[in-house]
Amino acid sequence: MLCLRGKESEILSLSPNQKHKKKVKGCGAVVEIRDLFRLLCPMRSFFPAESCKEAHPNALNPQSWLHIERGKLPKLSSHPSSASMCCCFLVGLGCGVCFAVICFSESLIKVPQPAILPFFKPVDYVEVLARIHEELESCPPQERSNLFLLQYQVFRGLGEVKLMRRSLQGAWQRAHTVHEKIIFGAWLKYEKQEEELMADLLAACGKCAKEFAPVDIAFHLPFDVNASSEGRTTNENRISQNVTFTIGSEKIVCDRQKISELSAPFHAMLKGHFSESLSETIDLSENNISPSGMKAISDFSLNGSLIEVPPNLLLEILVFANKYCCERLKDACDRRLASLVSSKEDAVELMEYALDEHSSVLAASCLQVLLRDLPNCMNDNRVVEIFVHANKQQLEVMVGPGIFALFCFLSEVSMNLNSSSDTTAHFLERLVEFAENGKQRLLALHQLGCVRLLRKEYDEARCLFEGAVNAGHMYSVAGLARLDYIKGDKLLSYGQLSSVISSVTSLGWMYQERSLYCDGDKRWEDLEKASNLDPTLIYPYMYRAATLMRTQNAHAALAEINRILGFKLSLECLEIRFFIHLSLEDYKAALCDVQTILTLRSDYRMFEGRVAASQLCTLVREHVERWTTADCWARLYDCWSAVDDIGSLSVIYQMLESDAAKGILYFRQSLLLLRLNCPEAAMRSLLLARQHASSEHERLVYEGWILYDTGHYEEGLQKAEESIDIKRSFEAFFLKAYALADSSIDPSCSPTVISLLEDALKCPSDNLRKGQALNNLGSVYVDCGKLDLAADCYINALKIRHTRAHHGLARVHCLKNDKAAAYMEMTELIKKAKNNASAYEKRSEYCDREQAKADLEMVTRLDPLRAYPYRYRAAVLMDNHKEEEAIAELSRAIAFKADLHLLHLRAAFHEHKEDVLGALRDCRAALSVDPNHQEMLELHSRVNRHEP
Repeated sequence: MLCLRGKESEILSLSPNQKHKKKVKGCGAVVEIRDLFRLLCPMRSFFPAESCKEAHPNALNPQSWLHIERGKLPKLSSHPSSASMCCCFLVGLGCGVCFAVICFSESLIKVPQPAILPFFKPVDYVEVLARIHEELESCPPQERSNLFLLQYQVFRGLGEVKLMRRSLQGAWQRAHTVHEKIIFGAWLKYEKQEEELMADLLAACGKCAKEFAPVDIAFHLPFDVNASSEGRTTNENRISQNVTFTIGSEKIVCDRQKISELSAPFHAMLKGHFSESLSETIDLSENNISPSGMKAISDFSLNGSLIEVPPNLLLEILVFANKYCCERLKDACDRRLASLVSSKEDAVELMEYALDEHSSVLAASCLQVLLRDLPNCMNDNRVVEIFVHANKQQLEVMVGPGIFALFCFLSEVSMNLNSSSDTTAHFLERLVEFAENGKQRLLALHQLGCVRLLRKEYDEARCLFEGAVNAGHMYSVAGLARLDYIKGDKLLSYGQLSSVISSVTSLGWMYQERSLYCDGDKRWEDLEKASNLDPTLIYPYMYRAATLMRTQNAHAALAEINRILGFKLSLECLEIRFFIHLSLEDYKAALCDVQTILTLRSDYRMFEGRVAASQLCTLVREHVERWTTADCWARLYDCWSAVDDIGSLSVIYQMLESDAAKGILYFRQSLLLLRLNCPEAAMRSLLLARQHASSEHERLVYEGWILYDTGHYEEGLQKAEESIDIKRSFEAFFLKAYALADSSIDPSCSPTVISLLEDALKCPSDNLRKGQALNNLGSVYVDCGKLDLAADCYINALKIRHTRAHHGLARVHCLKNDKAAAYMEMTELIKKAKNNASAYEKRSEYCDREQAKADLEMVTRLDPLRAYPYRYRAAVLMDNHKEEEAIAELSRAIAFKADLHLLHLRAAFHEHKEDVLGALRDCRAALSVDPNHQEMLELHSRVNRHEP
């Protein structure tokens, strides 16, 4: 298997701290910079995390239980937080730079409480996923999209962004009505906003993601030809062929037969037994139709078309047609108006008519335009009021049976903009109103409760959280406990969480929440338990680090915050580490952290949003030795080869501030961000690389990667070939080789990949990239069984300090039955790499069982999100006939990580124990994670046959 395209990172070896003193003038005072930093170091106020890192092993474990191919499921999580703080600003100008100094009272140092998340968090998400999968197998088609929506909410609570999007994709694909198609298509468009930036690329390739394309509403809502075909009685005696309608002073001559066919009322009027039936002239002056409108209606009765009718007349005719039950005329008018809706202004203006006149095609067209403009149109009060004030009948015209899905989408967009806004509260009130079943109701109640809590509407929040708990959402107890704490009843809050812990399977959030209501050792113990049960929770690490700082133990605080930053990149934790480094007067490390923060979010603000991170970056940079361009490249080389992703990002950030060629730097930045599991930030960097490309052939390479990374493999290859046609370059050949090798399972393509990588190595490039090419070439040779050639590639890569080549060389040694040499290679990698969890994991395959267990325990300490160690330990326990312990080991990881392979193995264990229901549950949950996994499908089929 090829390594990711150069997405290895390596260690930054910072020189010893230089403890500069510099005086900064401002506000008539002189502040010594070291003392200033000492004022800064008591840190508090931390912000939402953006992402966490996951990885996967590359080799098979010999245990018989571990034949499941390993993979990874990236996971993003977000933990919003807020806090109050005491601060003052000293602002002054020195050397043209504005400095912000923030002072804290020691007594106020604390980490803000973790927010109550507005997510569906069932105690046993595996059981919920299994039930959803079971229902999807047997439910009627009209229920499927709502089941996928519930699945989406489960994955959202787990922070599984890719799985969330796939659930939305499932809801869109199984949409039973055009309205559901509109809602989920717009939702997917909203979730993939970053991909809109590459719409021109897809258009140039003749492609467009289906969920991004507007739905042909008129096609999906055909006219019911039988709508007005009831039997009618006719008086044919003495009726003239034409009828003249007078409107004011104007007369419109119409064909009596054609007008009578427009509706039953007109038929009765013109050909029935009314007095008008015998009249040649009928006055319509009091019926709100203009002469032009009536003339258009007459033309329609003859030719069935409204194409030439202007919009203002169409609206007039729509109202008239609805009043006189002219269904065919109304439908034609409805569709013609719908075809004219092209902007938010059109949609806002016409939606009122659509709802008043029950014009379903027009209403759906307006809805589609508005939803596809999210989140922008959320700033328009007219748009908000349409959704907030529409009654149920109007909503059914607008969105058919998809009312709950609509408000689920709108409330999520609004919460992302401002969780405590009136708009968010209104949308969630409607979500509660239109919940159709227990699961929908508990989600809506909990989300509205979270918003009421943020808005300090405590009585309303209590009622909502109680309703959610009564509906079965145990996580809402955290909201009730928080409310009791606010009222001053800390013991009651503690007791509520203790009751939950004792009554259900314990989860990390339960201990984290209970820790808020106790002090000292008890709090510390609860937070340790929380981290053990769910290492993805960032609050325990932040609290422990802050506590250690208050006891003047900065080095221990640094070690604590490094524990989580080793496997989960969190802006809040980077901010803490920034201040710890300042307290240690390690300005280089502090600069590295703040530059990484700015790479992830350029507008990030620190100290609870009061100071721009860029401002602090400017301040700290003044006290770090300036690097030349050559120094930067040397530093980047050191970081890259030492697998220090964060250090590498910091160096690239600094280089981007210079006059260096930016295209290649943004490209390198994107590679690192992918390694750190920040796909959105990586795509932004790739787009910037494209924007700053210095030549057409370079731009084509970046466009190729953009297309490839978004699943458009053939188009990515085409861009590589176009680039090669212009100029033979390293990156173009590398892209083509990587895309071909990674997207093809046909071994016959290996010679082509080898040739392409050899061509790449003949082109000019730096050693960072050539090392990656040599490493990939070695992987292809191994797959072809050419071990000596592979070893040469890895050795040459190591000569230019491509540290990860130790991994490949170890594999070659193992294949040559020299496990001792393989073990030594991985030991070298462990020594050199800053991020070395994967190295320990790989080394475990080249040693005896006891050493392997020790290495994998180290892996779990360094990166508890890696699934393989749990699976290995469980397999060993199973081999020793400790079945319950084996299942418990897997369950420990499954509790916080929805991993296909963990679920697969636990299902196999249950099957071995003849626990059919347990095996079936895990099979169904695993198929919710990956519905196309062949081995999982086979196991599910086998177990299903034995279901009682």
